[in-house]
Amino acid sequence: MKKMNPVVHFEMPYQDKERMVKFYSTVFGWEMTKLGSDMMDYVLAKTAYANEKRDSIFKDVARGAIGGGFFPKKPDWPAQYPSVVIAVDDIKESMDLINKNGGKVLGEPMDIPGSGTYVSFTDTEDNRVSIIQPLPMT
Repeated sequence: MKKMNPVVHFEMPYQDKERMVKFYSTVFGWEMTKLGSDMMDYVLAKTAYANEKRDSIFKDVARGAIGGGFFPKKPDWPAQYPSVVIAVDDIKESMDLINKNGGKVLGEPMDIPGSGTYVSFTDTEDNRVSIIQPLPMT
């Protein structure tokens, strides 16, 4: 059986950080953590607790498996839309596979302190998606 690379995170851009934080914390009860300028003014979103269970057809799936984050919109960044982040074992290999199979890597990978190496791409359907090679757990 081929190894699957899991979706581990979602991302969305924001124009007004305080307005966005208030909206998602009030409407959905998400815990929002504002990071500073040293972390590109990113805002982490905790969407659920891992030990909560769903009361639906997904009852066997632990809630909180995927959290997310919000980034400030910037005039010089491409494809600033909601997207998902997929964890990969080797970011360079994944970038090569993306390019060889009709996708397009957007820029160069960047290191995110405490998280791993990250880069966005567009798929064959022009969706913006991202990959991260997570740092090893210590």
